Amino acid sequence: MSKSFRTWDVDQAWLLPPSVHHFVPPGHLAHFVRDTVREGLDLSAITGVYKAAQGQPPYHPGMLVALLLYGYSRGIYSSRQLARACEERVDVMAVTGLNRPDFRTISDFRKRHLAAISTLFVQVPRLCQVAGLVKLGHVAVDGTKLRANASRHKAMSYQHMVRQEPKLAAEVKSWLDQAAAAAAAAAAAAAAAADASEDAQHGADRRGDEMPDWMADKQRRLERIRAAKAQLEAEAQAGPAGTDPDGPGPSSGMQERGQRKDKPADTPPDKAQRNFTDGDSRIMPSQGGFIAGYNGQIAVDAAHQIIVAQRLCTNPADFAGLIPLVDQARANLGRKPREVSGDTGFATEANLAAMAERRVAAYLSPGRIRHGDTDPTAGRVLKRKPLMQAMADTIRRAGRRSRYRLRKQVVEPVFGHIKQARGFRQFLLRGLRQVRGEWAMICTVHNLLKLHKAAT
Repeated sequence: MSKSFRTWDVDQAWLLPPSVHHFVPPGHLAHFVRDTVREGLDLSAITGVYKAAQGQPPYHPGMLVALLLYGYSRGIYSSRQLARACEERVDVMAVTGLNRPDFRTISDFRKRHLAAISTLFVQVPRLCQVAGLVKLGHVAVDGTKLRANASRHKAMSYQHMVRQEPKLAAEVKSWLDQAAAAAAAAAAAAAAAADASEDAQHGADRRGDEMPDWMADKQRRLERIRAAKAQLEAEAQAGPAGTDPDGPGPSSGMQERGQRKDKPADTPPDKAQRNFTDGDSRIMPSQGGFIAGYNGQIAVDAAHQIIVAQRLCTNPADFAGLIPLVDQARANLGRKPREVSGDTGFATEANLAAMAERRVAAYLSPGRIRHGDTDPTAGRVLKRKPLMQAMADTIRRAGRRSRYRLRKQVVEPVFGHIKQARGFRQFLLRGLRQVRGEWAMICTVHNLLKLHKAAT
């Protein structure tokens, strides 16, 4: 007797209309993200933009927001990959309700509403607070370097710009002179013979005086070098007073330990650099060398690893982020944390004084602490820094019971989830404003996943 199998009839029509609720099992993340966006988040900043009644009705903004957040939670960041998932993945279909937006629609929506979508980060920690996931007893802060959508090899120093600009200008001028001479010679030749010769040389559908591709690249490169050179010179002449506190900050090669190191000058230092692909990115140290990237900073609550504050900057040093992160956590959740811990990058005399003024117990390591070390200040001089010395003594006396030891187990796993589990190591967008919005989405998705885990 032969074995019987279940029916496999792909041509069988459904007798009842399908429901997206049946595509994935109950409690699935797709249902959670969709329902949270529909019922738990205020999207008025996005939906209020659509007022005109003319034209074809657009896709629902809530559906596109849910699609972006769910895609980011599954490690799908590209608009083309999201559009393909709308056609191939049933979990994404459960989010979109079988809508299939084009990749250009997804990309344009993200660009148009990126600022409004980034503000959703403030709403999600409040939902976590209502669910009892945020205690604000101990908060750990840290930063991580993320690659920009640009290569560090696309950056050029000011010294190299000065050398390359006249060379490229001479090459472009030489080609233009040759083209003008050739045009004059061709005009003097016999018309019929010239036409036949030019057709054979350039092709019947080309005039012959078009700029060749290799020269067009040199021309564009010359223009970009001149623009970057002018920006560096303007920055050098403006000095620290001309730096926007909310902007990209000093260019690479014009800062030291996160601070502007040069006074106003006629020309920038030779090592000042500007990236041609993403001018707001900066050269930053990373594991294995240097990258063109940004510094993403977060404050994480110790209870359930909820991100309560986030910021992104071009400063590779972390010390300037402590006060904004603590103040942002208080603004987002209505009260300040009782304790805050951070590594040596956040430990400065000014930061310790600011935490004391805010009555927040700070545990900031004045120096790198290794297993077996008896002096956490090894390699770092603390003369005339009483708060730093007192902090070093506090950490040393507490030993393995120190509250500072909570830092690594609270904030480091969050970066592991973002960069390893969800594979986000490089931004898709370019420019500081765009990248800040993308970082806010990444942090929002992390909190949504924590909220979903607690709900299931």
